[in-house]
Amino acid sequence: MITKQYLTEKVQNGARISAEEALEMWRLFEFSELATLAQIVRFRNNPERNVTYLIDRNINYTNVCNSDCSFCAFYRHNPRDPEAYVLSRETMTEKVAEAKELGATRILLQGGHNDELPYSFYIEMIDWLHTTFTIDLNAFSPSEIHQMTLVSGRTAGEVLRDLKAVGLHGLPGGGGEILDDEVRKRISPKKISAGRWIEVMEEAQKLDLVTTATMVIGFGETLQHRVNHLQRLRDLQDRSLAAGHPGFNLFISWTHQFNERTSLGRSRHAANYGAGAVEYLKNVAFSRIFLDNIKHHQSSWPTCGPDVAEIGLHAGCDDIGSTMMEENVVSQAGAPTATKWSMSPEELEIHIRQAGFTPLQRDSSFNIVRRSESHDHEQETIAHGA
Repeated sequence: MITKQYLTEKVQNGARISAEEALEMWRLFEFSELATLAQIVRFRNNPERNVTYLIDRNINYTNVCNSDCSFCAFYRHNPRDPEAYVLSRETMTEKVAEAKELGATRILLQGGHNDELPYSFYIEMIDWLHTTFTIDLNAFSPSEIHQMTLVSGRTAGEVLRDLKAVGLHGLPGGGGEILDDEVRKRISPKKISAGRWIEVMEEAQKLDLVTTATMVIGFGETLQHRVNHLQRLRDLQDRSLAAGHPGFNLFISWTHQFNERTSLGRSRHAANYGAGAVEYLKNVAFSRIFLDNIKHHQSSWPTCGPDVAEIGLHAGCDDIGSTMMEENVVSQAGAPTATKWSMSPEELEIHIRQAGFTPLQRDSSFNIVRRSESHDHEQETIAHGA
């Protein structure tokens, strides 16, 4: 029989929780109890009371997409739609230059699956950005890489090697949502399968590209669906680490945002979708415990807000995310970024301190870029117990 004491002792002793045990853990433990255990895992992986953040900009190079995901209000299916676009190099230059002026160390470059863009478009865009600007380029997602295989006839591994050769630094974990095909066939039937997402990400990890793991809850999925998702991530991480690759350097989760602009939001089943702050935070803690092989976990502010993100720092997270100088996707579906599209470094540091931690600015590889002026004093105070 699986008991709370048995599961508590497993976590305290650093033993791995199985999928079956995870299901029982969710049912047996309240959020506060899971958060306490998640903090044990957090400090086992990251002993100091530091919380990192990233200064970056998210640039969506096109909003034309053939996937027709039911949760997305950002895309335009028809390339001739008056609101459809592909960013010009002039516009991208302005965006990247502005980001660099504000201290950004990364550009997160993502877009729709645009059938009118040839393979050369992606290669030339990364090559041009890399040679023009000195900044990390974490671009695309597994589903965008799959789109490139369709227009080029090349394998995912070949596409990723081509992109890395011209300057790609990392492959973000976008498009993961829930990595269970029962859910994916309902909310995004045209998008790649869970298995294909893992395949592409594994190819990226074989090339030692920076990769992140993601999860979006609130699609009406079951707890079993969530555990299936986490199991896929943990299994891939095990394989990558065993092969000598860094694997995922960060896990990020957030809640599904929907409004009347999305087909899910207009659905008669809309009342069954979404996830509140407590469920989000419980899932954050739950994920930290289960994903025992991913060192860094992020408490996300764009969907639930920075105050909830502060609590997440006490539920297993050691990172609060990025400034997101630009955000065009979840805001279209009703996230708070629709009215507050950026969080300044100063604001992020305030929230980190309010949660009782010391802020450190990092880059996408988790190298520390800058320590706050009060960092050394704060560390000295903590060391002396003052």
